[in-house]
Amino acid sequence: MRTAIPIKERDLPRKVIDIILLVFFFINIIFICYLFDIEQLIVSGEDHTVNWETFTYPIWPPKFIVNLNHFVGQFDKALLYRDPWWRATIWIDVVLFGPFYIAAIIAFIRGCNWIRIPSIMWATIMLTNVTIILITEFTDPKYAGGKPLPIIGANLLWILIPILIIIRMALYPQTFSGERFQFKKEETSD
Repeated sequence: MRTAIPIKERDLPRKVIDIILLVFFFINIIFICYLFDIEQLIVSGEDHTVNWETFTYPIWPPKFIVNLNHFVGQFDKALLYRDPWWRATIWIDVVLFGPFYIAAIIAFIRGCNWIRIPSIMWATIMLTNVTIILITEFTDPKYAGGKPLPIIGANLLWILIPILIIIRMALYPQTFSGERFQFKKEETSD
């Protein structure tokens, strides 16, 4: 039995889900981890109160990313203040999730079944992080004044995609080879 089935040879349901996941992984590795997240580690939370006309921008990320993050921070106070708990979630993104996205892109394109467990681990950690972020943002008075709809909207993909990964891995235990998991009805005897 083959252990690797390239994306072009997969059945349609798996192919569609995997393409959605690949787009998400590419967006995260190209834009999120090493542009937006890096900015949140390089530029401190105190920098939101500085005079932007005299602010010295870092070499990386580009100036427009710094400005965009601080613009979004008007709606999302935790992103603006960057407290230690927030920065811890960002470090997890940069150190763990960045390499995962690269490995996942390769594995999902080639059809390598070893990505199943790392995918489930990523999904559970991501759901945990986003849950902590949302609960803190909506219950801590320090972040009062944040806008709930933009905050939920900004985090929605990082809730839905991990759920999709968990469902994808549960439905296809062999990940890229093998059949879809079938729920069997119990026969009742009368």
